[in-house]
Amino acid sequence: MATPVNELSYAQAVGELEQILALMQSDRCDIDKLSAMTRRATELLTECRARLTATDQELRTILSQLENNQ
Repeated sequence: MATPVNELSYAQAVGELEQILALMQSDRCDIDKLSAMTRRATELLTECRARLTATDQELRTILSQLENNQ
């Protein structure tokens, strides 16, 4: 059973996403597992995007605070 997406580090999530993509693009892709791989890739992508957005917002807040303190 796959680790829940929210328990993976960002690097682990991206790594798994890259593995899924490589498998989907290969001639070893099992068509019977394609929908499950697509679902997992979507979950990973959604989680990575959310983390990037949260980090971007946090950095903007920090930079704004630094500018206000000068």
